[in-house]
Amino acid sequence: MYNEGLISTLSFIMIMTSVTAVESRNLRTAAFAYSGQALLICGVILAFAVGSGNVALYGWAAVAFATKALITPWLLLRYVRRTSEHEVPAIIGFGPSVIVACALLITFYQLTHIYAQFLAPTTVAMHGVFRTNLAVSLSVFVIGLYAILSRRDAIKTVIGLCLLENAVHLSLVSLAPTLRETALIGVATEVVITVYLLLYVIQGIYEKFGTTDTYKLSELHW
Repeated sequence: MYNEGLISTLSFIMIMTSVTAVESRNLRTAAFAYSGQALLICGVILAFAVGSGNVALYGWAAVAFATKALITPWLLLRYVRRTSEHEVPAIIGFGPSVIVACALLITFYQLTHIYAQFLAPTTVAMHGVFRTNLAVSLSVFVIGLYAILSRRDAIKTVIGLCLLENAVHLSLVSLAPTLRETALIGVATEVVITVYLLLYVIQGIYEKFGTTDTYKLSELHW
């Protein structure tokens, strides 16, 4: 039996950490918010492992803890120290951006609940915690996409990419917790190497141009 109360609570807190990671203008705070979300997704995977009896999920939880909660935040903080702790001003001001983020969350959470059968045409997706997690995962995905589209700071864009990954993994473990292949797919789709390569390039851009503002990339002439 799944501990639906625990899983739902962890999922809902993921929404709050997503907003904090996107809206915090201090990149260290954003990185710590992402780290907190990584711990939450690990908790969700473990809860499903206990409830489903799928021992492969324990391995995925261990890999996710190492890559999401330890390595990726360490990389983010390392490159923040090498560049700047302060985010390049976003396209949208802080107040309006928070309003837009909250509006996106509410809208897509409600739409997913209403059209869950269309988005995931399975019997599992229509019940209890599975339906809730599907709504949360799409909401987090949209917030990650919003970060990528609305932020000028390259490091914040990377954080948005990490949120997208967490959203995909939440939906994956929620819709197929009993399949051994679920853990294999989850481990195979970890983006820690991609994050490292992106941050490495960002540091090079910062050292050459003194900024992580993606709007100034047009000045690059290699």
